[in-house]
Amino acid sequence: MNHKSLVLVLNVLRYADDKIIAECLSEEEGSVTFVVRISHARRAVVRHTLFRPLAVLEVEWVSSPRGGMARPRAARTALPLVSLHAEPVKQALTLFLAEMLLHITRAEVGDARLFPFVVRSLEWLDAAPQRYANFHIVFLFRLAQFLGIPPNLDDRGLPFFDLLAGEFTALPPQHPHFVQGRECRAFAQLMRMNFGTMHLFALNRQERSRILRLVIDYYRLHLPTLPEPKSLDVLNEVFS
Repeated sequence: MNHKSLVLVLNVLRYADDKIIAECLSEEEGSVTFVVRISHARRAVVRHTLFRPLAVLEVEWVSSPRGGMARPRAARTALPLVSLHAEPVKQALTLFLAEMLLHITRAEVGDARLFPFVVRSLEWLDAAPQRYANFHIVFLFRLAQFLGIPPNLDDRGLPFFDLLAGEFTALPPQHPHFVQGRECRAFAQLMRMNFGTMHLFALNRQERSRILRLVIDYYRLHLPTLPEPKSLDVLNEVFS
């Protein structure tokens, strides 16, 4: 069966000497894995260099009759991203978000709004010259609503946030998965922010790292198959 769709590249692995495997999220077909031949010919029909983390491509392919990896028949860049793959901080953000999206979309199928949300978010980050240090945190808060696990913003003035229940409470829950104090207030504010306003909330390096850790814990509590992201240490090092 022939397919043509926008795809978001999430992970790229070298396969043998002359191929790569690209794990992608398709707007129309969901998760799809491509095997792409490495070619340095200028007139190659499919350039393997297009397949890099968080690239947005338009791809044509024929699905495998056995449901295995597909071979793209044509591929082109659908959304030119300049700084995302060039600036060190944005590169680190790209690798982290690509890894999170890879595991999240394996564990949970979001609604139809997820793909355009991710593309619009990447477009914003690529164009942002500065003030994007909280981008990944706000992105994950926003992403949760498309996965059916959004935090409940009711009663956000209460002193505790229960990570397991996903809500603010007046008393600490009877388990260790909760935040309080400045961390609770930070959760309340960051949940309400968008990319244009997130710079108004200042976090130092330690606070940002801690809040991100808690957001990841929130995801892992609600998506139990989600593994610990390997790129987190690199991201924290870049922001140090």
